[in-house]
Amino acid sequence: MGHSAFRLRGREVTIVTDPFPPSFGLQMGKVAAEIVTISHQSPNHAFVDGVANNPRVIAGPGEYEVAGVLLAGIATASKPGEGSLNTAFVARFDDLAVCHLGDLRTKLTDQHIEEIGDIDVLLIPTGGGSTIGPQEAAEVVTQLEPSLVIPMHYRVEGGTVGGLEAVETFCREMGQKEVAREQKLSVSRGSLTQDVRVAVLEHRRV
Repeated sequence: MGHSAFRLRGREVTIVTDPFPPSFGLQMGKVAAEIVTISHQSPNHAFVDGVANNPRVIAGPGEYEVAGVLLAGIATASKPGEGSLNTAFVARFDDLAVCHLGDLRTKLTDQHIEEIGDIDVLLIPTGGGSTIGPQEAAEVVTQLEPSLVIPMHYRVEGGTVGGLEAVETFCREMGQKEVAREQKLSVSRGSLTQDVRVAVLEHRRV
């Protein structure tokens, strides 16, 4: 949907990640979900009021089970007295493991990699600024070895967050010269390949 917000639709459940407010400069449109994950409490990542259907909101580290979905929250940065500054989430449903890294600011430690585990789909920030940039993002992909990589948190037309790099820079780091944006993506266990694939999703336009 733009920035770090995605709608993940399984057979029986819908998850929305890091919803943003209209003030961000883009529009999520009318979106409903059973689950909302919040990586951190920045206004551009925690606009729960923009999601209908009275979803269960998951914010912070821990293990959760909601509507048949197993969710693991992994703290990638913490501060004494304040707790987690960013939570990466791994959602396991429909025979797939999807990891959303939130505002990851550094490469992952060995402990983070172990806690995240084997994943199929990686939603990763690539634009720099308050998160990792294109080169570090490519290194994190190597750390986690997913089958499918979907970049997020990069420069988009209309977005109010400045100082971010374009997604094409990350794609070049991944050895992908051409960038074809997709409106949506259907993923199944059978569609995954041994080679890492990068898919760029077009942000939602209302």
